[in-house]
Amino acid sequence: MRALPASFLLFSDPPKTDISAVVASLMERGVRIKVISGDNRYVVQHLASSIGIDGSRMLTGNEVGRMSNDALFSRAGKTDLFVEIDPNQKERIVAALRKAGHVVGYLGDGINDAPALHEADVGISVEGAADVAREAADVVLMRQDLAVLSKGVDDGRRTFTNTMKYISIATSANFGNMISMAAASLVLPFLPLVAKQILLNNLLSDLPAMAIATDKVDPADLRRPQRWDISRIKRFMLWFGPLSSLFDLATFVVLLAVFSAGQDEFRSAWFIESLMTQLATMLVIRTPGPIWRNRPSPLLFGTAIAVAAAGVTIPYTPIGGLFGFVPIPLEILAVLLAVTLIYVSALETVKIFYFATLSTQHHSLRRASRRRPRARTRRLPK
Repeated sequence: MRALPASFLLFSDPPKTDISAVVASLMERGVRIKVISGDNRYVVQHLASSIGIDGSRMLTGNEVGRMSNDALFSRAGKTDLFVEIDPNQKERIVAALRKAGHVVGYLGDGINDAPALHEADVGISVEGAADVAREAADVVLMRQDLAVLSKGVDDGRRTFTNTMKYISIATSANFGNMISMAAASLVLPFLPLVAKQILLNNLLSDLPAMAIATDKVDPADLRRPQRWDISRIKRFMLWFGPLSSLFDLATFVVLLAVFSAGQDEFRSAWFIESLMTQLATMLVIRTPGPIWRNRPSPLLFGTAIAVAAAGVTIPYTPIGGLFGFVPIPLEILAVLLAVTLIYVSALETVKIFYFATLSTQHHSLRRASRRRPRARTRRLPK
């Protein structure tokens, strides 16, 4: 009987052609990719290297199984490949990454991925996944295109950045108005603004504020992950709120000492000045760079201009009379516009120092974190 020649049978399941570009785009945005797989270590290592993931830092399921939760907490952030992993270990790895302070998105489509999907901050599955995986996921991709993940990261960061703009601008403006109202109430024999005038001011200023959702975002805000930081909002409020109050008080002095404005004239003038400075604040401090380099979105800019025109016009119309406003002399209006322009220049100047200080503090914290001694962990024998 004639012997058959020996042969090799090769099975190939190549990754999608665009996956390397998706991995690169996520890494450019500061998203670190980790692979958790139950497959053989050599197969996973070869696949990872073919799509641009460093496969030199690897843990096997046996190593993970011998580790305590504290040891896994120390090693998980430094590891890119977890191979020969069982379903329970997937959940432990995700929990360790979250405990280390990472925001974890987990992508899986099998039944054994359900615990990890549930444990992750954002569980991601696909339309053709197992029912259990789809139910455990927070997001289900309706088509097999991982490029949507990069777009989702960009959209999320854009939404977060614009939300932080709104909160920062609103808190600083309200803080400044509170100081101005309190200071004026101490020296004036009348209220600086009555309730309906304050409500109208808030209504008008909120119209362009809603358009911040459409605003452009600096490229730097898309390249790095961001977190909620209440202390940053407080610093923002303390830097820019008193600045607006300073210009409010200067306006009070000019109106009373130079023009001897009466009650209604004073309220009408401060209504215009307050509205104009709030709009200026919204347009200037929405970006860390000069306003002429990073221009606002057309909707935001157009709404701000329309509201500014309406605010200046209202005291001269019958509607103004309903709110207790009176027409003010053109020379007072010219002074108010001059105050607004000077305020814009002051905002740009203070903004430079504020973001420079913020950047210095950020780098100091990063250097301190690098110098902070890390807990020593003993590697268990294999």
